[in-house]
Parts: sequence; C-alpha cells; structure tokens
Amino acid sequence: MMAYRKIKGSNIFSGNEFLGEEKVLVTHADGTIEAIISENDAGEEVQVLDGIISPGFINAHCHIELSHLKGKIPTNTGLVDFVQQVMSLRAANEAEKMDAMLQATEELYNSGTVAVGDICNTTDSIAIKKQSKLHWHNFIEVSGFVDGSAQKRFDAGKEILDVFSKELETTNYTYYKVPLAGGLRGAVIPHAPYSVSVALFNLINEISHNQIISIHNQETVAEDQLYKSKSGNFLKLYENVGIDISAFQPTGKSSFQSWLPYLSNASKIISVHNTFIHEADLFFAKEEMERLYFCLCPNANLYIENKLPPVEMLIKNGCNLVMGTDSYASNTQLNIFKEIKSIQLAFPSIPLENILQWATLNGAKALGIEDVYGSFAKGKKPGVILIEQQKAVRII
Repeated sequence: MMAYRKIKGSNIFSGNEFLGEEKVLVTHADGTIEAIISENDAGEEVQVLDGIISPGFINAHCHIELSHLKGKIPTNTGLVDFVQQVMSLRAANEAEKMDAMLQATEELYNSGTVAVGDICNTTDSIAIKKQSKLHWHNFIEVSGFVDGSAQKRFDAGKEILDVFSKELETTNYTYYKVPLAGGLRGAVIPHAPYSVSVALFNLINEISHNQIISIHNQETVAEDQLYKSKSGNFLKLYENVGIDISAFQPTGKSSFQSWLPYLSNASKIISVHNTFIHEADLFFAKEEMERLYFCLCPNANLYIENKLPPVEMLIKNGCNLVMGTDSYASNTQLNIFKEIKSIQLAFPSIPLENILQWATLNGAKALGIEDVYGSFAKGKKPGVILIEQQKAVRII
C-alpha cells in the first residue's frame, strides 16, 4: 500500500493563496504532492501542526561565496564603501571559506529554502553544491567598466560557467530532478550598471537568448548620479581602485533606463535591490514587465544603506516581486522568513498572502523552476515548511 503523509496546520498557503484551516495537505513519503483535501475526507493519521503550511521558500538572490565575510563589514557604510570593503576582504584561506559556505547552506536548508539564485564570481562553491539538497541556479557574475577589458572579463566568466557545467552535471546537484539544459541552470550575467561597460553588456546580451539574467540595480543614489551626469561617489571608487573612466559617457537617464536596453535578449531579468528605483523607471519598462522580476532583499538594504525599496510603489505598478537575502557580508542571516518579517514590519498593510507568493511561486517562476517548486500542485515536489510566529522550519 502506498504511504502518504497527511499534514494539517492553522492554515495552508498553496503558493497562490490561503486555503483555510479545514484543509489537509497529502504528500507521498518523498514529498511529492498528491492532493489538498478537506479535513472531513482525510481519515486517520493526520499530523496536526501549529502554524502555516507552505511550499518551500525560493531565495532569488544570494552570494554563498561571500559567507566568510559575516560580521566583518560594519553596517550603514553606504554602498560605495561597502563595495570597497568586499573587494579588500574577500580573499581568505580555503578552509575558512568552505566552513562559512557550509554554515550558510545549512541555514538556508533548515530555515525552509529549497532553491537559490546564487551569484558566483569563482568556482569556490562547487564542492558544497555537489552535496547540497538545495536547487542552485548559478549566475556567473562578470564586471569590468572599461570597454578594452570586456572580452577578457567575458571569456573568464564563460570559463567559470563551463567548469560549473562539467563538475555539476553528473552529481546529485539536481536533487529534486529538475531538468537542466546542458546539465546546468546558469548564465553569465552583469554585476551592476556601475561596474559593467557597454561592450561587456553587449557580449553578455549576445549569449542571453532564452537565459535568465540577474543584475544589481539602483542600490544607492550614486548609481543614478553616475548615469545622469557622471557625478557622485562612484567617481571616488574608480579613483581609489585605479579605473580610468574618461571614456564613459553619461546617458542623461537613470541607471535602470540606461542598462535595460542592453539586455534585450534575456527571457527573464531579475533586477535586484531596487532601493532607489523611481516610478518613471517602471513607466519606461511597462512593455517589458512580463519578463522583469524585482527582487527584494530588505535586510541587506537596511544593513548597507539603511533604506528600504519603495515596495508599495512596485506593487501599485504591477511588478513581479521575489525575495532574496543577499550575503552574510551584508546580512546577519540568510533566512527568507526574516526578510518576510522585515517587509511586514515596514509595510504592515501588505497582506502576508502576497509576501508569501513573492517568496514561493514568484521566485520559482523567476528561476524557471515552477514545474517543480513554488506551489502545492499534484506531482510537484516543492518542499513543505511550517511557518510559526517567530520562525519557519522544514517539514519535508
């Protein structure tokens, strides 16, 4: 006889909506969803839990490689100083980096995350991911603000992507059996508008057909200042690290309006942070909203700039919202539930149902894994978590 698990909470969130306390989730022993049924039809051996039953969380933006920087960078430095400190501190011995990444992945798993959009600058995380029970979408990030270095930076990123593909395609990396095109879900992506030249954007765009692209966007006022008038604190950053930007010509537009046309081929774009995005930017992108996802990492925004993105404005304009944590360099934890609580605290009028959808189904759609993750539908294997008052824990 086939073994089932029957789970009832104070409510069930399906990935789209709350279903009420009278419903029971039925899964196979391995977590594959069988059905959601009425409590009256569930029979015996129903596991009753105190909390909301939900699909596992999707962390759409993380930097596992930076886990060894936990607690090393002060809060509220502003982005420009934060970036300089990351550059100066990211080198570490291999054992320290591996221990920190292991701790990070354990926290992600235990706090209910099932899939991660992870930013990679090196191959450091491959060993961890080979043994991980999480699903990883590896965004191989490249940077270089001078056109002359574009091809070299791009080729280096492609080499890293090739190593990821070779190393991970034959392992249990596909833990939940999500089909991987070419053995790997990943792409070469731009770091941020202030660190990627037009030539490098063009090289990335050339290979971005049917790809998911992630990019850091408008984390600081200085980003728009750079593109509008070639002014602001980034000029100090370039001077400090010896980058000659004399050839850079400002567009007279916001950062967002400047970089979006450079990524015309991507099937989806995850625009991360958006702390200083404006309604005019959303109007500019109104014809592209279907392929755009706006990732909220509130605790990282508070850590770096002590500022939250205009979440209510994003909602009003019909944006697809997803959730991320950023890294231990800019956060004290990698727990999506803590990000949800921060959104609730700052924006109490936003229904929990909406925020949970950002953290589950929307995130799965952004990473192209909604056939398996993000919602409770027959045949899916999205993970099952229990959301209590102060924490979320994995059940399956």
